[in-house]
Amino acid sequence: MQSVTLIIDKRQELSTKYKKLLSTQTNTCLVSKDFISAMKIIQDKEPDLIIISDSIDNDLSDYCKKLRALTYNMRPVIIAISKSAELSDRLAVLENGADDFISEPVNSEEFVMRIKAHLRREVESNIDTRICLPARNYSMRALKRLVSDNKPWAAMIVSIENFANYKENYTELASDKLLQTYCAIMQSSLSENDYIGKLSDNEFLIITDNIKAEKIANFLTFAFDSVATKFYSPQDNKRGFMLMRGDEFAGRRSNFVHTTIGIVTNEFVQYKDPNQLLHSLSQIHSMADLPNKSNYLIERPKISAENAINNEINNKIFIIEEDEAMTLLLKTIFDLQGYNVKTIHNFEEIGDIIPALIILDAGSAETLKGLEICKEIRHNALFDRTKLVVTSVLHDKELILNSGADLYIPKPYEISSLIRWVEEMMDE
Repeated sequence: MQSVTLIIDKRQELSTKYKKLLSTQTNTCLVSKDFISAMKIIQDKEPDLIIISDSIDNDLSDYCKKLRALTYNMRPVIIAISKSAELSDRLAVLENGADDFISEPVNSEEFVMRIKAHLRREVESNIDTRICLPARNYSMRALKRLVSDNKPWAAMIVSIENFANYKENYTELASDKLLQTYCAIMQSSLSENDYIGKLSDNEFLIITDNIKAEKIANFLTFAFDSVATKFYSPQDNKRGFMLMRGDEFAGRRSNFVHTTIGIVTNEFVQYKDPNQLLHSLSQIHSMADLPNKSNYLIERPKISAENAINNEINNKIFIIEEDEAMTLLLKTIFDLQGYNVKTIHNFEEIGDIIPALIILDAGSAETLKGLEICKEIRHNALFDRTKLVVTSVLHDKELILNSGADLYIPKPYEISSLIRWVEEMMDE
């Protein structure tokens, strides 16, 4: 993303000269003739650096103080330019919020180098050193500038799904390597004028040309899936899922990481507010997310992210348990927890209702009838997002997880432990 420099100067000739000196491929330079119009630019563009001249008023220190107060939340670099070379004037503006003071007439080469140094420090102070990308606050600034730009653009949220489970299982060092690899892939797919920055630990913002956004997304999904298998152990690659650490005997299954990309452009909607844009991006991104597969979705004329997602929370729990006393106990407990609980005996009784979670008993050690039900549920695409908790008297963790269970809990178990696991999985 280009840096933005604002020059507040009444003098047409000198302000034009400064703009010409500072305008580059990496720095956009804007000029304002008075303080009022400057505030509108500051609100819309959140400049990284502001140059204010004493041509707008003799008391330059007072204006520096106002600027610093009005921009406290974005903290731009403020540089005062004055015809005065007096030490008292220098001290006054520096004390009142300016970061630097330059006396006129300026040496053009020194002037340019000073501005570049300040801009470099501003960018470096907003970098996440782990992945060498701008942090969230800078990405939000990029979105704010974007909505005030009339040129065609595309904004993309790119995320790594199941990242928290990967980090928990493979340690922070391994998760950092995964992030760094994917960031390098993303940067290789972008041009000099594109922007990439961080939104959260596993989410990134890309701003690019609206024509090439879909090509970038297509490449990223392919590239991520091509390298992702290298980040797992041979055992996990062989079984096809991550075996999470749980209680001493419990076992939890987690899908591998995958990437999800949501894309919006200003081709169909003219966004006026960065929060509105981020909301639309988040909705498109949510629509793109598949349980265990990389995917992307781009906004189309007939697909609007706004109001397109059913926000109703699924709190349905099905219980398949041969022991009637245990069935009654579990139903009573989870009813009291506020869940919509239904007890059934086989796969056919599920019908058209898709629960958020199923608690399933694997059956006796001889028959393991429940594992066949587990396989039926897992092989049905309608239940892709349904969590399966399997309890069993047979303490074979891998057998049960390979049948499609998301979580295995050996019998007998503590009811409090089951409640904790259910709450965690329902929150997901």
